[in-house]
Amino acid sequence: MSNATLVARTALYQGRVIELTRDTVLLPNSDQVELEIIHHPGGAAVVALDERQFVCLLRQFRHAASGWLWELPAGRIDPNELPAMTAQRELTEEAGVTAAIWNPLGMMHSSPGIFTEIIHLWLAQELTPAPLAHEYGEVIEIVWVPLLQALEWCHDGTITDGKTLIGLYRAQAFLQNAADLLAEAPGC
Repeated sequence: MSNATLVARTALYQGRVIELTRDTVLLPNSDQVELEIIHHPGGAAVVALDERQFVCLLRQFRHAASGWLWELPAGRIDPNELPAMTAQRELTEEAGVTAAIWNPLGMMHSSPGIFTEIIHLWLAQELTPAPLAHEYGEVIEIVWVPLLQALEWCHDGTITDGKTLIGLYRAQAFLQNAADLLAEAPGC
C-alpha cells in the first residue's frame, strides 16, 4: 500500500473558511489512526520585486500570533479561482500594485500534520500602481524593503512567517539562477 485509505470521516465543525473533521485513516504501514484535520481551500503568496530590488512586505497584525508579523501579500483561494488569479488579486488588494511578469516559485504545505492548506508562491516583477482594497478587519502597513534586507530578516528571525520565509528564499534562488544563465549566455 503506497497511500493512506480514508476509512471514516466525522464532521466536527464547519466555519466560514475551514472545516474540521476527525478522520479514521489506514496508513501505508497498515496502522489505523484517528486524525483531526483542518480542511482549507489553500492560498497564494507573492514576492513583489520592484526595479530597485525592493520587496513588498506587509507588517500585519495577527491575533493568533499575538502581535505583528512581517508577511508577503497573500490570501485564500476563492471558490473556482486558480492560484495565479488569487496571487494577482491579493497583490493588488494588499500591496496596491499589479505586475506584468509572473514566475511560479512552487508550492508549500503550511502545516501538513493538521492542515490540508497548500500555498502557491509567485515572483511578481515589472510593477505598476493599482488601487488598494484591504478587507475589513485587516490591519496592514505596506513596507518596501531591499531584498537583501528582507533576506537578512529571514536569517536573524525578524521574519517568522513560513510562507514569507520560503517565498523570499525561493525568489532569491530563482533570481540567482536567472543571473547565472544570463552570465553563461553567448555574447555576455
